[in-house]
Amino acid sequence: MPLDTITPFTPLASTLGGVLIGLSAVLVMALFGRIAGISGITIGALPSARADWDWRLAFVLGLVAAPLLVLLVTGEPISQTVPTNLAGMGIAGLLVGVGTVLGSGCTSGHGVCGLARLSPRSLVAVLTFLGFGFVTVFILRHLI
Repeated sequence: MPLDTITPFTPLASTLGGVLIGLSAVLVMALFGRIAGISGITIGALPSARADWDWRLAFVLGLVAAPLLVLLVTGEPISQTVPTNLAGMGIAGLLVGVGTVLGSGCTSGHGVCGLARLSPRSLVAVLTFLGFGFVTVFILRHLI
């Protein structure tokens, strides 16, 4: 595998990111009594979808604004480490969406919040996500 395809080791930034994700999950639970699952928050951010769409919209806007804030503060854009194949990304996005519906949640809801609550259902979901992720990476890097 060429060295330029390997994601760099960033322990400080990764730790800080993990702390911020954990903090946001705790705050969403404490303030709104909800699980911080991105798929549920995103669908609920539509004004007609829920009565509490306002905080959900603010959460989604924060996800979009964060890289822009990093650019403003550092002058450097966030590096893109995913492929730029739009058709492949579109298919992947559809598959993730279908998986989110079938799994009754996404990696943030099950992986961050569900595992923290010791949910057996979330453990099965996370093991399924990881298993398919491992297989997908192996196929894309070694067989195609």
